[in-house]
Amino acid sequence: MDLLNTLVDKGLRRELPTREEALAVLATSDDELLDVVAAAGKVRRQWFGRRVKLNYLVNLKSGLCPEDCSYCSQRLGSKAEILKYTWLKPEEASKAAAAGVAGGAKRVCLVASGRGPTDRDVDRVSKTIEAIKEENEGVEVCACLGLLSDGQAERLRTAGADAYNHNLNTSEGTYGDITTTHTYADRVDTVQKAHAAGLSACSGLIAGMGESDEDLVDVVFALRELDPDSVPVNFLIPFEGTPLAKEWNLTPQRALRILAMVRFVCPDVEVRLAGGREVHLRTLQPLALHLANSIFLGDYLTSEGQAGKADLEMIADAGFEVEGTDTTTLPEHRADAASCGTGGGCGSGSVCSSDEEPEVSAARPDLVAVRRRGAGTDLAPNA
Repeated sequence: MDLLNTLVDKGLRRELPTREEALAVLATSDDELLDVVAAAGKVRRQWFGRRVKLNYLVNLKSGLCPEDCSYCSQRLGSKAEILKYTWLKPEEASKAAAAGVAGGAKRVCLVASGRGPTDRDVDRVSKTIEAIKEENEGVEVCACLGLLSDGQAERLRTAGADAYNHNLNTSEGTYGDITTTHTYADRVDTVQKAHAAGLSACSGLIAGMGESDEDLVDVVFALRELDPDSVPVNFLIPFEGTPLAKEWNLTPQRALRILAMVRFVCPDVEVRLAGGREVHLRTLQPLALHLANSIFLGDYLTSEGQAGKADLEMIADAGFEVEGTDTTTLPEHRADAASCGTGGGCGSGSVCSSDEEPEVSAARPDLVAVRRRGAGTDLAPNA
């Protein structure tokens, strides 16, 4: 298939595909799916071998958010019956993080609901970062606290944070349909603040919110321009009690095509298989490891994930290996802070599209399990 040969060649050179090529990946048929996965897998192996980085989420503060992000179970007005609690103490967060590290996690992601941290919140998280680093040698810590004010990224960096996550989530053109309490530009600004402070930027998307192929390509190209080191690809978890509870738009095949498109556009970036993989990829999760080189271990912020032991077995059975703390995740040119190539640009030509009706999978609310264990509870975490 000429398209895939071209995309592999570009990926091995870190050259940007055209928009038309990215759209064409999303428009491939199910009969071509294994060819798409194999092609994107060549690019993944070129830059990351067969390593899989494990990340572990610690929800420092659950629910109670004043923002109205339609996809989020913690949003203002959410009726989802999730755990709600205020800030964990540093020692509580460190204990939760230790469970993930013991399960093989190389990075701990500290997340707190809310518009953004106050200076007091930054102090609190700084103490948590210090506690985790003191107890777990070599572990990376990523903070995800919402929109940052001037100087806050620098303070987190001083405290020992390695990275900062703030996702774009969807395209600029559709952002206002998803969230009204802050803007797409606000999110871009926070990613840029993290970059400027010397933190490794982590920014990704959520697929399955009713967006078009063009929207998906728009947000991934915008991410490529922002040049984060990590791009988490989330698949919407349609929580009952949220505005997007009825959005069951993904099939396992569609999810794999999205991951492949992200890999082709961001060939040498840590592509992370994130929230919703169990819900939408289901038994095809092992195929996704040929596209993504990073996953979350165990549970998510407000929903249960696959058992940590099952994650490790899946990685081994698929012929991959867990990345150790003594290994640098990123290719040398990125680890040395060299810029990711942006050659190629957008070309002209017709946009490839499928003549078939959009794929819609049957709703599976039985696969959405609210988290009832781990951080904020007396029960052992899933790691």
